[in-house]
Amino acid sequence: MKIADLLVDAFGRVQEAVHDAVEGFTPEELTERLDAKSNTIAWLVWHLTRVQDDHIADIAGTEQIWTAQGWADRFKLPFSVRVTGYGHTSKQVAAVRVDSVELLTDYYDAVHEYTVRYVRGLSGVALDRVVDEGWTPSVTLGVRLVSVISEGLQHAGQAAFIGGVLRRR
Repeated sequence: MKIADLLVDAFGRVQEAVHDAVEGFTPEELTERLDAKSNTIAWLVWHLTRVQDDHIADIAGTEQIWTAQGWADRFKLPFSVRVTGYGHTSKQVAAVRVDSVELLTDYYDAVHEYTVRYVRGLSGVALDRVVDEGWTPSVTLGVRLVSVISEGLQHAGQAAFIGGVLRRR
């Protein structure tokens, strides 16, 4: 198996988890909170997608799908287009509202498609390229991609947990 195939498979698992986590929910349920300060399904999926979009665009040296394909305009959120949700307050989490499941999944799918196109061209040697010197040790492309996959799976799992609680109510 080539490294690119492994990465495509891993990102495919994030995509499956995202779709499973939101399937069948209304816009109101997507923004329901388990308590006054918890994240919502909508925020978690939007955030994990924004992080993947931001990080892949950064390492590929391209514009984010968020702005390049007009997703920022479709979501109409009260944030700068550069915001990914990192460090959001409870009030900011509550501001992430969507009209449909499809808005979340269509944006994720667009980012996923771009991600897969990018990683299909990678070789093992490329993964050693340093992409962020702001950490000790410096972050390589391989480490960054694993971090994006890990964060995506964690947040999709959190969204699925919230969904399970909501369905049992």
